[in-house]
Amino acid sequence: MKTPMRMLLAGSMLAIPAQAFAAPVDVTLWHMEQPPHRVERIQMLIDEFNAANPDITVSQEPQNWGEIYAKAPAALATGTGPDMLFAIPDFAPILKEMGALTSVADFVSELDADHDFVDSTVEAYSYDDGVWAVPLYNMTLNLWYRKSVFEEAGISVPTSWDEWRAAAETLTADGRFGMGLPANKQLYTDQTVYSVMVNGGASELYNADGTLRFDNPETVAAYDFYNSMMEFSPPDATSWTWGEAEACFASASCGMVMQFTVISTYENQAEGDAADLGVAAIPTRDGSDDNATIAYANAVMLLSQEDAEREASKAFIRFLLEPENYGRFLNMEPGLFMPVTADGAEAESFWNDPVVQEYRDQIETVIANGQNGRLFGFTSGRVFPAIAAISAQNVLAETLQSVVVSDMEPAEAVTAGQARMEDLSR
Repeated sequence: MKTPMRMLLAGSMLAIPAQAFAAPVDVTLWHMEQPPHRVERIQMLIDEFNAANPDITVSQEPQNWGEIYAKAPAALATGTGPDMLFAIPDFAPILKEMGALTSVADFVSELDADHDFVDSTVEAYSYDDGVWAVPLYNMTLNLWYRKSVFEEAGISVPTSWDEWRAAAETLTADGRFGMGLPANKQLYTDQTVYSVMVNGGASELYNADGTLRFDNPETVAAYDFYNSMMEFSPPDATSWTWGEAEACFASASCGMVMQFTVISTYENQAEGDAADLGVAAIPTRDGSDDNATIAYANAVMLLSQEDAEREASKAFIRFLLEPENYGRFLNMEPGLFMPVTADGAEAESFWNDPVVQEYRDQIETVIANGQNGRLFGFTSGRVFPAIAAISAQNVLAETLQSVVVSDMEPAEAVTAGQARMEDLSR
């Protein structure tokens, strides 16, 4: 018979009930936060949780985005998958379709009552009469620059595509590239392409009836503009992922980058002058102030079908979302992972981090820019499961490569991109 026990939260006198188990329970967490300092921070929290819960042992196994769309389903199909997986909304339909997910609606309601989730983060995982993951953190793309570089070049923060291109052209001089944009067939390129699309009126990939509407003039204009900006990006940008963009900015080789955050690399590998680091909303096509960006409500999916492992996983998630711990979790990468709960947004553990304090102005701007965050396939109030296959194959990035690498006209590439999406949706 299971009996209740109490778990003392690290760094706090607050105790909350957890579940005692008849025998020690081992649970495994997979995540794609591979940088060593992120792995170290997650391990620190795991160690604290394990010490407070001697009948549960959580272990982590970092993965990478280039393999996870194939690796996770294969592992789950053979019974070797994790008990918990950090993932994004367009990954959930893949695992749900194969029967690996069970609704966590009741658990999310419990956590919502305690912490008050941002509604949109729950909505991204709510469809087919269930809630398929627990929101953990939000991420949004922004435009990063150095204020002093702009001042020396005599340019202002761009608000329109024309101003943005002119700024990139002006900054491309003396061995520096004005803009660092990826063109690799990879998730980062999906993210940057879509962030241009949403600021050009092409946020919707689907019509209300579920048919695709990727092939439209607004999408073509976005690809045409993006391609024009590649003139001011480094020639190796066709192989870039997130790290190369950050490195280009940190070394001052790129005057601007579109990135979730550059704070850690700027602080540790560049000048570290918070007063000089600028962050702005991504410019709109016409210069209006209706700026948007891609936004990812990252969440944790409970994958174990065994009661003991499932309850142990829930205990760990409760631990992470307690404000005393949540800020430390988010600040495994200051400025990148934004809170998805009301009490987390006010937590001292979030705002008292030394780096967050130093870059508070930038982080508050990132949070404000994320208020109009969107995600392709999740913008119309409905979720179309076929978006998972489109995302897994990086079709947005693939379409860009057709333009940048293969010299295809944007209109032709977008038409081919829609045909590819339709094939994957069958």
